[in-house]
Amino acid sequence: MASRTSGDVLRQGMRVLGRAIREQPRIFALAVGGSVLFSLLIIANSYVVGWVVGDVVVPSIADGRLEWGLVVLAAVALFAVSVLRVVGILGRRLGAGYMQYRLQAAWRRRVTRRYLELPVSWHQRHSTGTLLSNANSDVESMFHPIAPLPFAVGTVVMLVSAVSALFATDWALALVGLAIFPSLFALNVVYSRAMAPRQARAQQMRAEVSDIAHESFDGALVVKTMGREAEETDRFRARANELRDSLISVGKLRSIFDPLLESLPNLGTLAVLLVGMVRLRHGAISVTELVSVAYLFTVLAFPVRAIGWVLAELPRSVAGWERVRKVVEATGEMRYGDVTIDPVGRGPAELTFRDVGFGYEPAEGESPGQVLTDVGFTVEPGRTVALVGPTGSGKSTIAALALRLVDPGSGEVALDGVELRRLTAASLAANVALVAQVPFVFDDTVRANITLDRAGIGDDEVWAALRLAEADGFVAALPDGLDTMVGERGTSLSGGQRQRLTLARALAGKPRMLVLDDATSAVDPRVEASILAGLRSGAGAGTSILVVAYRRATIALADEVIYLERGRVRARGTHEELLATVPGYTDLVTAYEQAEAQRERELAQQRETDSDDEQVPSLAPGGEATT
Repeated sequence: MASRTSGDVLRQGMRVLGRAIREQPRIFALAVGGSVLFSLLIIANSYVVGWVVGDVVVPSIADGRLEWGLVVLAAVALFAVSVLRVVGILGRRLGAGYMQYRLQAAWRRRVTRRYLELPVSWHQRHSTGTLLSNANSDVESMFHPIAPLPFAVGTVVMLVSAVSALFATDWALALVGLAIFPSLFALNVVYSRAMAPRQARAQQMRAEVSDIAHESFDGALVVKTMGREAEETDRFRARANELRDSLISVGKLRSIFDPLLESLPNLGTLAVLLVGMVRLRHGAISVTELVSVAYLFTVLAFPVRAIGWVLAELPRSVAGWERVRKVVEATGEMRYGDVTIDPVGRGPAELTFRDVGFGYEPAEGESPGQVLTDVGFTVEPGRTVALVGPTGSGKSTIAALALRLVDPGSGEVALDGVELRRLTAASLAANVALVAQVPFVFDDTVRANITLDRAGIGDDEVWAALRLAEADGFVAALPDGLDTMVGERGTSLSGGQRQRLTLARALAGKPRMLVLDDATSAVDPRVEASILAGLRSGAGAGTSILVVAYRRATIALADEVIYLERGRVRARGTHEELLATVPGYTDLVTAYEQAEAQRERELAQQRETDSDDEQVPSLAPGGEATT
């Protein structure tokens, strides 16, 4: 990485800058115009100062009298140059800043849009911290050199003009300039090559620190309950220290480079004065010309640093681009079709799996594995189909395929006879809804969590969805009802309440096909039975249901049960038929039933103990308080 970057960073960095200029040519032209105006006025100002000193100040001192006309003219000239320089600075800074932030905003949108296009399997291979870093700090780093770039372009124009002016003034002074200016460029190139690996390392460590922080915050409950605070702190400290050391390494190199860049123009000024005094003694130049050239070298130091700023930031820009490029050039996007299914007035949907095969893309170093093989079944309109099988049999993968979170490797999944790939994204979302195994609740109000700003969902629709999800009771009891803030990830709610809230969110959109991936596991079995019964009748009658089920009571409510083993459909039929004919199914369901019965006994014993001890109310099986 280091050797490749040392040789290619300048070329790659220029490509990134070229891309930025092609995307914002007008704004860049405005910024460069202001910079060129400012740079040329620096040269003009040096000659104005030289004229003022050589033709106004020195004669006035020599003659002992003041020419007020020349004084006024000198003041006007200096003021005019200063005003025009201010105009140039405004154009340069406003243009450069607007261009930089506009590019960063555009590329953040580009990265996040790419995230939406890429399949779930791609996201599963990349940590959340890395994805956040790509869209934030990497994009910012990518366009960091844009701010000084117009200044640097104007400085190049200024240097060319300055060398030309030096030759027009005196060849000896021009040779001094030719010795100083290439040295500045050479120093910047050496610095850029030495900085490249350090910047790349620092950028990588930023992503790793962000990744660990996000993971620790996300798993705060696990960290606390398992007593892993010290280990997580040590893990974060180790990466944070590595990031600190990387940034210190960058700072050390910068501390060597900056004084050298600052001293070269000053050495040039000293050389000009020494050579100029000799040339002045021999009558080759005048006092005016010597002052102009010496002043020019004194004001060159700051503009020339703009070139150094651009070259200094190129390694960081290249590192950011390399990381962003992996996202925007990633393959495997899910393209949607142009077929629309209007859900209004159509009734329950039909979902069909035809010989579906699927295997997740393996992570680096892992061998591929097939998850589903020749899976075929149909969820007929208005019916409830339960998916039952041991862990790893492919139930959640089928749920993901039904929502087109992933595409099958073979076969097809169709909604009302239309393959999901042919549907528009909006049409698929309007007809099919998923309630996932792990509920996600936003840090917002109950109302906002259910509506998600979807059009046509008012409070009446919200309450209807809550009633169908058996959630209206606890929501009505909340301090502010629908306006109650539920906290980050719904921390103020129990597990069962969060599940019912996410179920209400799906039902509020009135989907024609509802996919439940073990979506009521934290709910009391009696409440779960009530929810499923409500979905099959009344307000939920317009919905077909595909449910990943474990509890026998849930399975028994299904019109059809599909039993999976190792990614294949082993049997299908009613619950009673499978109990009588499929030993594996019987063993599995019985195991779940025995576990539930054991849990019920333990909770009953706990309630009796609590009653005897006259303690506070106990918890019901769904995790909710009972009196």
